[in-house]
Amino acid sequence: MTNATPAAQEPAVSPSVARAEAARYALLRRLAPSMRHHLVVNLQPIGMIYEVMDRRLRAPTPDLASVHDSAHKINGFARAALDSCLDVVTWLAPDQTATTPVSDGVRECVGLLATSLGFRGYAIRNEVGDLPGAVSRASLRNVLTSSLVHLTDQHPPPADVVLTASAEAQGLRVTLMLRPTDGSQGFANEAGYRKLEWGDVQALADAESIQVQRDGQALRMVVPWTTPRARDAG
Repeated sequence: MTNATPAAQEPAVSPSVARAEAARYALLRRLAPSMRHHLVVNLQPIGMIYEVMDRRLRAPTPDLASVHDSAHKINGFARAALDSCLDVVTWLAPDQTATTPVSDGVRECVGLLATSLGFRGYAIRNEVGDLPGAVSRASLRNVLTSSLVHLTDQHPPPADVVLTASAEAQGLRVTLMLRPTDGSQGFANEAGYRKLEWGDVQALADAESIQVQRDGQALRMVVPWTTPRARDAG
């Protein structure tokens, strides 16, 4: 009788990696409603355009030019919906080599969360202008969106969240400042998962080599540059 060869053991996952993975899962759960809206926004018009096109085709003398225009619109919305689907996949399986210009990256994160935060009574004021250089797209996505969710989880509405940024030698410095207002308190709660804690933001920032700190209703981060041009800026 032969002895079975012991199976090779997989390397143990370090505590820091495990914390980052748990935080990333929690973030994705919180982003899921916004991603769902992002996916369907280009699909909803297709059904309405189809109904209009169908009525036109049933006419005794169809206006083929209008039908062709409707078909062109459907094709455009279908392509946009496909692009949205492919983009959402990159949130689940990010390309670690992908970079983004500063303003585009910030605008993407703000655009994803603006509607859901608006329902909860928060208004995002994006005051980040055009800055030279680029940063890691995955890194900015993880840390900026988690920071926005955490900041609004910890402070009640109504409030504005003001984003500003500056290009410095060590990286892109982004500041999130929450300012209470006298507006609507919103009419929807964030459903489906727990609040994001400061430890979640820190775990994601550590995994992405991003410096983060908080001070009351302000949160600041420094995102490393990925281009030589930006390193020399500021």
